[in-house]
Amino acid sequence: MAAPIGPTVRRMQLGWELQRLRDKAGFSIAQTVEGLTFSASKLYRAEKGLTALPKVEDLRELLDRYGVHDRGDVNFLVEIHKDSLNRGWWAPYRSTMPSGMDLYVGLETGARVIRAWQPDAVYGLLQPEAYTRAMLTAAKPVEETTTEFVERTVQLRMERKEAITRTDNPLDLWAILDEAALRRVIGGPAVMREQYEEIRQLAQLDNVTVQILPMATATYRSSFNFALMEFEAPLPTVVQADAPEGANVSDKDTTVWAFSRRFDALRAGALAPAETPTYLQRLAREMTE
Repeated sequence: MAAPIGPTVRRMQLGWELQRLRDKAGFSIAQTVEGLTFSASKLYRAEKGLTALPKVEDLRELLDRYGVHDRGDVNFLVEIHKDSLNRGWWAPYRSTMPSGMDLYVGLETGARVIRAWQPDAVYGLLQPEAYTRAMLTAAKPVEETTTEFVERTVQLRMERKEAITRTDNPLDLWAILDEAALRRVIGGPAVMREQYEEIRQLAQLDNVTVQILPMATATYRSSFNFALMEFEAPLPTVVQADAPEGANVSDKDTTVWAFSRRFDALRAGALAPAETPTYLQRLAREMTE
């Protein structure tokens, strides 16, 4: 059974297919939109899965221009287009989501596998409620956020965690955490001990792997967090990174390869997954009031 497919992944699926059809027809984006009711930038964003095509008529015009007339093929793509216009389960949280967060949550929801590195804080899907709330509350006066923002963000993160705990086809997560993130106290010793126990329990799930990269290990470590998200074929792997060149989402082959190499290097330097529970227990003992 495939992972749940929400509107974000449907937009990606439709965009990937539209780009394939355009390339097959031998059109540039500029040539494609000539005489149509939407711009080249709109088509570009649609092909990248960033936005949906405005109307089903727009899709039908594109397919006609690409020479796609088979009724079955047209109906199939029209159904994907309809799905891409649906509201995701996270829509009620959009008013308090940072810019770009809705795209990330949509991709996360439809991903089959996520490989993630987190150097500064515990990876979001591994956080218990107390840790998340303490982190957001500490930043509240500095970031000038509201109590509503804190509470709704906590709720959103707890709902996002269901991706790895759901019964039907849970997300396959492989997370590598820097020891520095685990030693950085958020909310106090009691909150941190709860956090360690949460990671230990989640790491017992067949679909969750957690590795820790000790601070004393002289090895490669990325200074910024990133996540590689894999989907059902034929969709490409996507990388989301908070990198020096800017936080973005990309399915460009060279970008995905670069971050795959980074993840492999981090995984090679980290402790084996079997050592994670013992390491967390040691951190818990060292965390004094």
